[in-house]
Amino acid sequence: MDGMTIALLVGSLAAGVGLGLLLRRNGAGQTLQEAQAAARKVLEAASREAEAKQREAALEVKDLQLRGREDVERETRTRREDLASLEKRVLQLEESLTKRSEQLGAKEQTVAAKDQELQKREQALRQREAEQAELLRKQQAFLEQVAGMTAEEAKRELLARFEEEARGDAARMAKRIEDDAREQAERKAQWVIGNAIQRIANEYVQEVSVSVVHLPSDDLKGRIIGREGRNIRALESATGVDLIIDDTPEAILVSAFDPVRREVARVAIERLIVDGRIHPARIEEMVAKVRKEIEDNIKEEGEKTASNVGIHNLHPELIKLLGRPKYRTSYGQNVLAHSQEVAYLCGFLAAELKLDAKLAKRAGLLHDIGKAVSHEVEGPHAVVGADLARKYGEQPRVVNAIGSHHRDIPPETVEAVLIDVGDALSAARPGARRESFDAYVKRLEKLEAVANSFKGVERSYAIQAGREIRIIVKPEEISDVLSAQISRDIARKIEDELV
Repeated sequence: MDGMTIALLVGSLAAGVGLGLLLRRNGAGQTLQEAQAAARKVLEAASREAEAKQREAALEVKDLQLRGREDVERETRTRREDLASLEKRVLQLEESLTKRSEQLGAKEQTVAAKDQELQKREQALRQREAEQAELLRKQQAFLEQVAGMTAEEAKRELLARFEEEARGDAARMAKRIEDDAREQAERKAQWVIGNAIQRIANEYVQEVSVSVVHLPSDDLKGRIIGREGRNIRALESATGVDLIIDDTPEAILVSAFDPVRREVARVAIERLIVDGRIHPARIEEMVAKVRKEIEDNIKEEGEKTASNVGIHNLHPELIKLLGRPKYRTSYGQNVLAHSQEVAYLCGFLAAELKLDAKLAKRAGLLHDIGKAVSHEVEGPHAVVGADLARKYGEQPRVVNAIGSHHRDIPPETVEAVLIDVGDALSAARPGARRESFDAYVKRLEKLEAVANSFKGVERSYAIQAGREIRIIVKPEEISDVLSAQISRDIARKIEDELV
């Protein structure tokens, strides 16, 4: 019997004893037999119940045993299946490894065979290379014996020839390109000049079109302006200039392209300041007086300059125009003084060449006459000057010399060429055009140094104030074809390195 059955019996006995005691205590009058019969019934019921519980417990144990056995069998079956699958995979891997091992063995045999074959070929190639090297050595020795020079000397000679041919081809190509570009040179030149004018216009215009009038005090600026600006308007109207009155201390600016008008305005303002009477009527009177004095002074300067040079019988209008450049400068050089200098130079040159010195002087003096009216007449000043000379009765040789000194028209006489030379000499003289002598010399030295740095250049000379370089080359190194190339290279280097 298991523990549960024993527990049930003990419980039944306890219940019976308790019931008997209860009956005895209460005195219900029941007999002992009845109590015992009741106890037996209780014991029998408890026994039956214990047996039923025992049977249920046995059934549960059997059920649990069956379930456990099924689980064990299921797990065992699963493990067997997994082991079978693993065994199958191991067998497949063994077969694959066996096949690979066989393949590798075959490849190793093939590689060994190819290696042996390659070694044989390599030995054969080395033998052939040795034979070819020996053959080349013999051929080179034979060629050196026949040519009378070593291989290095022959190589240098070939390279020199190739280099010369390549440079010649490059020079010919450059010349062809230059010839093609020359057709568009005029348009390109116009564009370059226009661009240059655009870059320097402001600085140059201010320099050649403005005069400064110094004032004793800034209080005079208000008097020059006048009430509601009537005085300054009267001055601008009478003189034809623009007056600029700004914050500049004790100074006003007179702006105009006509140098004579600027001079009239400047002198008139200075005299009005001294006079002290500044009003429209006095302004008109003073401007008219100063203009008459300036015109007389211009005529006197023209006559004086012509007399100094030794030129006579000039038309009165040409004399007036000749004096006007006194108030004009070109790159800091007074145009009238420049014209007189050109006349002297042309006279000297013509005398040395046994030409007509007087004609050369006359043309040299009048060569820039067109600048006197360049602000009034359109066109190059050389052509304008030639038209003026023709208009006032100058002979054709003088007219041609004036018009051709900047090659606007072709020169027809030797004197015309002398005018061009004299003009260049006067402008190129150190110090003539806003340049110190030291700076002038340094600039020419730099130009010559750049030219001398090129191979084949024997000597170089900077002339015409550095506007042209004459180069002497070594003919054995520089041919006629390469001379154009080296000229372009020198010009390009000057553009890149010099200002």
